[in-house]
Amino acid sequence: MRGAGDQLSIGERIAFYRRRRGLSQRVLANLVGRTEDWLSKIERGEREIRRLDVLVELARALRVTLGDLLGEPVLVENEREYDDVPAIRDALMAPQRLSRTLFASSMSLEYIDPGPVARLTEGVWSSYQKGELGRVVAALPGLIRTSHQMDAASADDAGYRRACAAVTARIHHLAATTLSKIGEADLAWIAAERAMHAADESDDPLVLASAARSGTHALLAVGRFDDAVELGEVAARWLSPRMRAGDPAALSLSGMLYLRTAVAAARLQDRSTATELLAQAGRAADQLGVDANYWQTGFGPSNVELHRVSVALDLGDISQVIDSAPRINVDHLPLERQVTHLIDLARAFSLVARDDDALHALLSAEQKSPGIVRHSAVVREVVRSMYRRMPASAGKKSSPLLALAERCRAVK
Repeated sequence: MRGAGDQLSIGERIAFYRRRRGLSQRVLANLVGRTEDWLSKIERGEREIRRLDVLVELARALRVTLGDLLGEPVLVENEREYDDVPAIRDALMAPQRLSRTLFASSMSLEYIDPGPVARLTEGVWSSYQKGELGRVVAALPGLIRTSHQMDAASADDAGYRRACAAVTARIHHLAATTLSKIGEADLAWIAAERAMHAADESDDPLVLASAARSGTHALLAVGRFDDAVELGEVAARWLSPRMRAGDPAALSLSGMLYLRTAVAAARLQDRSTATELLAQAGRAADQLGVDANYWQTGFGPSNVELHRVSVALDLGDISQVIDSAPRINVDHLPLERQVTHLIDLARAFSLVARDDDALHALLSAEQKSPGIVRHSAVVREVVRSMYRRMPASAGKKSSPLLALAERCRAVK
């Protein structure tokens, strides 16, 4: 069901897994507290599921993952034919990573200077912020293997081990964030766990807080929104002493943790908690005073406003999104944030059937970063819904919408 060539809608996937489980529409609807008529309309594409928490409930009832219902992922490809997710999987799941003791004789213990590796890692982080997902995916296997070699060589030197662990945490944080973006939720969780473990070894609170962001990304990707809230809040509190001292890196990292937890709370439909977390992020942004990019966070007052839009969208406040989103200046923010904002706006327009506006937003986003747009499950579902609403008399076969749908693999 998952992967390239899967053009089913969310409703069609629900129907597929329901039948495979041997459940009637009535039974499944009862399991999630809905009516049979509601589920029937969802499966036929006559109604959309606007809230991720409802989709999570359906996934649990069907005993599948959230990614299974979203139809993730598709192959990561672009004009240079990047497709190295299998290589990332191999690097993350290499058996040598399971036991340093068992594989000690076969491990390379050659000294690797963590400085150049750290600089290369930050360069790949910059590619991520520029929306160059293909470059990031291509670089990650080598970075992950190098981190493993550093870990093996650093066993007997505490200072060297901490320095290597800090770089390892950043590499796996980048892997988790990228894998979440392209729909590889299970691999993202493995990478996030490795990031957190390495961050613990680094004995650096900033490294640990940064790695915790990867954990929130992975938890959001698999629909564990309550766990994402808990992790983000605990990690943000961990930085409280540095925040009170006005450390800009701590303000940026804690602010982003509050923003991610606000999104998680919104997906739980917990409006009061989401509002409070946004307020805490806003206070951190005010104390920072500028839109900065410490630790590749892109954090500042503007990013808080973008997350207010994301939270409003997840809470179902569509009119608020449509009214406020176009007025936010994002041109100075990292390209990845600009594109994500445009995707949010397109989704809001689509939910009120303003399909021309939604298409314009998506085409603008695609121009900035083809990789992010074409490998987004949200984009595929928005495009698929718009295409199905498009009248047959509107020239479907030659429309810009169809062209976008084909580039995103949303239709055959």
